Amino acid sequence: MVHEGAIAIGLDLGTSSAKALAVEVATGRVLARVRRPYPTSRPEAGAAEQAPGDWMAAVVGALGELAQSTPAQRWIGIGLSAMLPTLVCLDAAGEPVGPAVVWEDIRAETDARELAAQHPDATAYARTGQHLDGRYLVPMYRRIARTDPGAARRIARIAGAKDYVFARLTGVLLTDPSTAVGSGVSAVADGAHASGDWPELPEVRPSTETRGLVDGVARLVGVPSGIPVALGAADSVLGAVALGARPGRDVAIISGTSTVILGTRRSPEPDPGGRSLVTPLASDGFGWEMDLVATGSAFAWLAGLTGAPSVEALLAEAVETDPGSAPLVLPYLGPGEQGALWETGLFGGFTRLTLGSTRGDLMRGLVTGIVLEARRCIAVIDPPEDGRLLVAGSSARSPMLLQDLADACGRPVEADLVETDHSALGAADLVSTACGSAPIGRTHGAPHRFDPRSERAALWRELAERQEAALRRERARVAGGQR
Repeated sequence: MVHEGAIAIGLDLGTSSAKALAVEVATGRVLARVRRPYPTSRPEAGAAEQAPGDWMAAVVGALGELAQSTPAQRWIGIGLSAMLPTLVCLDAAGEPVGPAVVWEDIRAETDARELAAQHPDATAYARTGQHLDGRYLVPMYRRIARTDPGAARRIARIAGAKDYVFARLTGVLLTDPSTAVGSGVSAVADGAHASGDWPELPEVRPSTETRGLVDGVARLVGVPSGIPVALGAADSVLGAVALGARPGRDVAIISGTSTVILGTRRSPEPDPGGRSLVTPLASDGFGWEMDLVATGSAFAWLAGLTGAPSVEALLAEAVETDPGSAPLVLPYLGPGEQGALWETGLFGGFTRLTLGSTRGDLMRGLVTGIVLEARRCIAVIDPPEDGRLLVAGSSARSPMLLQDLADACGRPVEADLVETDHSALGAADLVSTACGSAPIGRTHGAPHRFDPRSERAALWRELAERQEAALRRERARVAGGQR
């Protein structure tokens, strides 16, 4: 049994920062939260790298700050969540070999194609539930082996970002089912890794598996050693947990640097059209997942490019523009898009510009493009009529965007405009359950509801047709080898 006043810690290793929450188990109240950023290096075109040492400095610092602001003797455990796929290469002693390769890195596309051609059984969509591209761990590793053979000779194992953090906190290298599929060669049904010309991958264990916090880290943080650390799950999976997505009914939309759209399923059957990923959930069931690569990052880019004081200020300017009169924006600023398209050769573009176009108009067009790609993903998931669209995240707090989403999809949208760290909250929920408590409840009130406006349905059908026409032109450009 969990003692009175118990506190669960949720830790999310995000793309730009580590977020940690201390949550009172009995009430669900967030007692304290910490965010510790770390840099991303982009040493060449298409590169995105981070230092694992920066992660651990942020993790230890965040946990230490929580330990100073909450009574550590009441901590019952630490749950983990993280971005994926992000590659960490390890030597025989478990030390990193070179920088971690973040999911934003697009340098391994050639390696992904070669991997699929050489190992079709290992990488088949029907087996892995993944639409392989250069953002998976094994293609990332193969690029390193191709470009830096000396480093490759030192690599004994490869792992995901959360696997590495778990190993540093507990001394044991393990992975969970939702993280395992980020290798690109692991079976979605049971996590079994295919073997090939790549190093060993971590053993797959349930998300609720726990190990004790090692003495060295406990001393640095200022908490008792041996506190259970739950292996946890992918950020998308635990974000859905915190939103209360009902299996087989709801769609969870978590929007930050990118946007994850996750519909739940009872079995690991893949989408016949190959448009979605299949992601094991933290408990029972699987998710059909689609990721819009550039959403929050695209908003930040446009605000910086146009000199807007902030993303929020630019979104406020965009409210004055109707989507029907805004410039048309293809939001594939990754470059390339996953979503329901899986076309890495696509690039973003602006059309229908005039001398009168304002930066607010540009932002309105970007929001419209992103909403239409989300609409495409939700149509693939095809939730039942009573299924909810549950939205949260730092880049989905604009009422304009949320109303657009409801209008475009013809479905009510329920948005949490208070809590932004849902993946960390889901990690706290998971470790609470792993330690014998009931799931943590939400205490910050009902979500904001945005009902679709029937009179806007025709407009959004027209906007979708307009974007499809622009997408066909972009595909023709790519096919013609144009830049």
